[in-house]
Amino acid sequence: MNIQDLIIKDKDQVLLQDVFLSDENREQIDQLIKEHKYLEDLKSYGLPVSNKVLLYGHSGCGKTTTAKAIANSLGKPLIILNLSNVINSRIGETSQNVKQVFDRAARDKGVLFLDEFDQLGKARGDDDNDVGEMRRLVNSIIQQIDYLPEDVLLICATNHIDIIDSALIRRFQFRIQYEMPSNEALNQYYDSLLARFPEELHPKSRRYGISYAEAKDSLFAVVKSNLIKKLDMKGRFL
Repeated sequence: MNIQDLIIKDKDQVLLQDVFLSDENREQIDQLIKEHKYLEDLKSYGLPVSNKVLLYGHSGCGKTTTAKAIANSLGKPLIILNLSNVINSRIGETSQNVKQVFDRAARDKGVLFLDEFDQLGKARGDDDNDVGEMRRLVNSIIQQIDYLPEDVLLICATNHIDIIDSALIRRFQFRIQYEMPSNEALNQYYDSLLARFPEELHPKSRRYGISYAEAKDSLFAVVKSNLIKKLDMKGRFL
């Protein structure tokens, strides 16, 4: 399969400062970025550079935006795996597709982002019907990860870390958990989103117990509805 069919082009420029993270997660990500900024200095001291990161936890809590922000902070190209095209009914082709994407990341010295990583790294032995094929795929991914150059950063994301093969999980130097935001964190997020809208468009109430992605969609739906009502009223009096 052509390499262009295996990756997703994404030109979003996300700033790390705009990603809502817990203090602990931000500290780990800052450490990761600094390791890559000072890669040659660390290597001169014989120190290994962490280049394999697993982001796991609730959907819609910032894993994808974090990957984009890290790539932007480092000035590296972001290569996103097109999972739907990579997974093929013939396991040999799937492994070859994955290898092509890893090779592309190595040539570009980029950030390789594998979302829904559990679809590729499912624990060997969980399914009696395809245990042999799954074992070969996981073994192939382990090999690609083990030989990943230090100047390439691999970021994998999953909502289901419990089904990923333990041998794969051990390869990641950073394992960062994303939890549902607290009410306080959501209020800060709502405030940041609403800052560019006049107060008359703001919602009268806020939703809690939801992810950042759900909060954003819910908020914008109300803002759009309020704006449309305002425009309708204005049109009636023209």
